[in-house]
Amino acid sequence: MNDDADLLGPAGPLAAHIEGFVPRAAQQAMAAAVTAALAARGELLVEAGTGTGKTYAYLVPALRSEDRVILSTGTKALQDQLFKRDLPRVAQALGVTPHAALLKGRANYLCLHRLQMARGDGRLPPQEAHQLARIHAWSAHTRSGDRAELAAVPEDAPVWLRATSTTDNCLGGECPRFEDCWLVKARRAAQEARIVVVNHHLLLADLALKQDGFGEILPGAAAFIIDEAHQLPELAGQFFTESLGHRQLAELAQDALAECAGVSGALPALSPPVDALQQTLREARLAFERLPERAALDAHADDPALAVALDGLAAGLGELGAALETQAARSKGLAAVYERGQRAQALLARLRAQDAPADAVRWYERHPRGFALHATPLDVAAPLADLRARRPAAWIFTSATLTVAGRFDHLAQRLGLREPRTLRLDSPFDYARQALCYLPAGLPDPAARDYTERLLEAVLPVLAASRGRAFLLFTSHRALRQAAEWLPPRMPWPLLVQGEAPRHELLQRFRAGAGAVLLGAASFWEGVDVPGAALSVVVMDKLPFEAPGDPVLEARLAALRAAGGNPFADWQVPNAVIAFKQGAGRLIRSIEDRGVLVLCDPRLTARGYGRQFLDSLPPLPRTRRIEDVQAFFGASGESAAATRAEEPPAPARPASARMP
Repeated sequence: MNDDADLLGPAGPLAAHIEGFVPRAAQQAMAAAVTAALAARGELLVEAGTGTGKTYAYLVPALRSEDRVILSTGTKALQDQLFKRDLPRVAQALGVTPHAALLKGRANYLCLHRLQMARGDGRLPPQEAHQLARIHAWSAHTRSGDRAELAAVPEDAPVWLRATSTTDNCLGGECPRFEDCWLVKARRAAQEARIVVVNHHLLLADLALKQDGFGEILPGAAAFIIDEAHQLPELAGQFFTESLGHRQLAELAQDALAECAGVSGALPALSPPVDALQQTLREARLAFERLPERAALDAHADDPALAVALDGLAAGLGELGAALETQAARSKGLAAVYERGQRAQALLARLRAQDAPADAVRWYERHPRGFALHATPLDVAAPLADLRARRPAAWIFTSATLTVAGRFDHLAQRLGLREPRTLRLDSPFDYARQALCYLPAGLPDPAARDYTERLLEAVLPVLAASRGRAFLLFTSHRALRQAAEWLPPRMPWPLLVQGEAPRHELLQRFRAGAGAVLLGAASFWEGVDVPGAALSVVVMDKLPFEAPGDPVLEARLAALRAAGGNPFADWQVPNAVIAFKQGAGRLIRSIEDRGVLVLCDPRLTARGYGRQFLDSLPPLPRTRRIEDVQAFFGASGESAAATRAEEPPAPARPASARMP
């Protein structure tokens, strides 16, 4: 049996050795396409509907290939799942022992040098001191230095900033603990491995050779397989963004003082300029507090208070830089802080430049702890195409949501792909039997003041029929908070609300809870897997258009308009369709699942563009009758609703270019 597709068939080793494995024709078709792309070093886009088994479909060819293959996922959780569960399972079934490595970004690895520095700081708050002691105890027996091993210290605990490094404060080869460095060890293992599992941000950093002195760590790859590829354009936008914020500059000041330890005379020389920089940071923070939460910097170019604050910040950086220059030769740590200060000065100047490039938008955001300045490219297609051109390899992009109404054009354009091979594989699930799509009748326009309350009133009978067991997905935190206040006195089921606990903890409680109802916003629309009866209803409050007022979005739409395009039809609708498909995909996760998808936004049938959203869904039967929903949950086998459900009416008018 030599054909990769046959290995996934009923007589193949995966069927024989992996419990619960079900051969799927779509999975075999994808494996054949991946094999062909690997052989031809070609570009391939594969949309594999939920349940296709796309992970196994690309792992089999990757493991059977003799070439070096890089597997990239969207999140650290998916990285761990791929490396620790899926890859070993398939390798064992195939009878191969892969030389594989897992590589994460630097912030995931313990920095022994910074841990030692932090332990010498007697100013830590009690909780951080306690957590730092736990990290120190763990450091003595960890075998990877991956902080995911230490569940006792939360992932978002501030103390991790003191026990890990950044590109700014890493000493690289000058570090006294360089040979013991967990990041260095992980990168060396990745350089030697034939299969490397990374995430998208790390992949982009390596392709762009932005590994701060370490050089390329994924050399000579013959293939790059990008899972959850729909996330790549947005992540690329974040990656190519230049940023300078309050936290970076505060850490610069703090590290300047910390590096004075053991260097006689350094502290008196650096304390005054550090104090001055910290004062300018406070003044800049106050200046930003008067402004909207986020906006383009050009929109406030004439604000005198902001100009004075940023001038002061530049002067403060200059003074600290001059003082550091006099001390830099006295220790490697002070030399590194000096270089950081110089880079910060140059970046601040670029972010404030009057002749900024037209292909980027400069903007700011403020938050409770400070502010940040950014420069984000308007289009990532060209830099992504350039990165691929420098790596002659197979490029395979896959996800359950790559198309808009069956077409790959939008994502291919955003990725800078010109003539990729494409393959669209439908989900093997029997949606006509397993699911029902309910579009409540009579809801007002989503802009109406009482929309969220009216929506919740329409959803209550669904929750009664399903006995809870529901996700309510919102496009805004404001609507989510309103639902969190409105629902408790009107329903008996446990209510879980995003923000009240970490996402993984909420999901754990949801799976274990009897009929729990979970309220989530953006982060729950994708990457959440709850198979089984615990999740039987997914409610989507509105079409997930990007929030108006975002400075990057507004600049991109303006650029499209200036180029003669239609920003709404060419950008906003396609992006919303992909997010919409992700949200809908939370419902049916296995062949045993049954559930109801509740789509509340009346624009789905009242506006011409609504057809693109509906046409992008799997073939679910649709109804406007709550009685069909009740019958669906009342039926023990085939749903009576499946025979009575009716197709929603055709759009009321032709496609419109008006904003929603």
